[in-house]
Amino acid sequence: MSQAQDYIHQVKDVVLQRDPEQKEFQEAVFEVLDTLTPVLEKHPEYIAQNILERLVEPERAIQFRVPWQDDQGNWQVNRGYRVQFNSAIGPYKGGLRFHPTVNLSVVKFLGFEQILKNSLTTLPIGGAKGGSDFDPKGKSDGEVMRFCQSFMTELQRHIGPDIDVPAGDIGVGGREIGYLYGQYKRLNFSQNGVLTGKGMTYGGSKIRTEATGFGLLYYVKALLEAQGDSLNGKKVKISGSGNVATYATQKAAELGATVITVSDSDGFVYDPKGIDYKIVQDIKEGYRGRIKEYAERQESATYHEGSVWDFDVAYDVALPCATQNEISLDEAKMMQKDGVKYVAEGANMPSVPEAIDFYHEHGILFGPAKAANAGGVAVSALEMSQNSERLAWTASEVDNKLKEIMTNIFKASEKACEVYDLGKNYQAGANIAGFEKVATAMTAQGLV
Repeated sequence: MSQAQDYIHQVKDVVLQRDPEQKEFQEAVFEVLDTLTPVLEKHPEYIAQNILERLVEPERAIQFRVPWQDDQGNWQVNRGYRVQFNSAIGPYKGGLRFHPTVNLSVVKFLGFEQILKNSLTTLPIGGAKGGSDFDPKGKSDGEVMRFCQSFMTELQRHIGPDIDVPAGDIGVGGREIGYLYGQYKRLNFSQNGVLTGKGMTYGGSKIRTEATGFGLLYYVKALLEAQGDSLNGKKVKISGSGNVATYATQKAAELGATVITVSDSDGFVYDPKGIDYKIVQDIKEGYRGRIKEYAERQESATYHEGSVWDFDVAYDVALPCATQNEISLDEAKMMQKDGVKYVAEGANMPSVPEAIDFYHEHGILFGPAKAANAGGVAVSALEMSQNSERLAWTASEVDNKLKEIMTNIFKASEKACEVYDLGKNYQAGANIAGFEKVATAMTAQGLV
């Protein structure tokens, strides 16, 4: 065992000893550490300065109580979190997730991923994540507002335009961002740059809602072109039906592909003629309906319960855009049977480690979340820039910048693969490209 491999094993042991119950966090950390051996062999100074142990321990982890009143006047209590993971290259940046599954392990896994994702954008933003186990589903606007106000009453102590700039994630859309921003402004005077994903009337950026979905397809376009291939004529499976899935569906169609599925937590719809993103948008954004209604409105579509990844049909590209660990090893095997050549992650770590190993072993080219879904945080950082300048860029300006960023993310991953002789392991390439920038910054800044 080399010095680099021995060091990685030592850091893994530290994580296991300190956080033995945090399985999601361990999975995210180990996935990255396992790819860094060639970098550490080339840069032994990172070992001498214990960069990895410093990287995997958050600079700050905040947990707090969030009391709120429901519409019946009953008091409810949830937990709130903000993990400020790494600020080596800029102020903390990362979304807020409101979902019953949120706990410290989930927030740490997301925050750790965010460090390298933000680094890959080349924009000056560090890594963070936050949220609550509050479930906005089925709540009235008044209940969501009261929760958001209580949540922000504590969170506002820890954030600011040059300190930490949260955004949205699962369960946190335009409505929630508006309530959160209103409470921050009430307590701190107006600060346009303190949250991103804001409405267009109060400092938001065009293309922000579409950014993760559009960015995913710009990344996939670059991935396919590097293989001498294109999206034109490809059949695509997409999971999810939120913003990422909806706008990935739109952009895929614009680039010549046919998206045949979208889903929600109940089931999925299959439309061999191609999913109409406008119907999905109306159902999910218009009145927060269920995806089965798509089949009621489109004759060519059928609705099925269960996971879209268990549905046996021929297709070329898989774009998981729902949630973490949605694709198992068996479902990865189904992908190979169905002819899938490319997988790119729109959600955060939707493929379990065994599924990712299967992709690599069987020649399915894989775009990891930290690279493929970085479009959302990229445009969030562009929103920060617009707020700082007190300017609003046009949709085409933002979209062109997004396209350039996502293309360059793939190219940086591809270059790392070439430098370290990794073949077409774009997962390892993304990890290394993101890590090298952060490690260089940490080394330059000394004991931070």
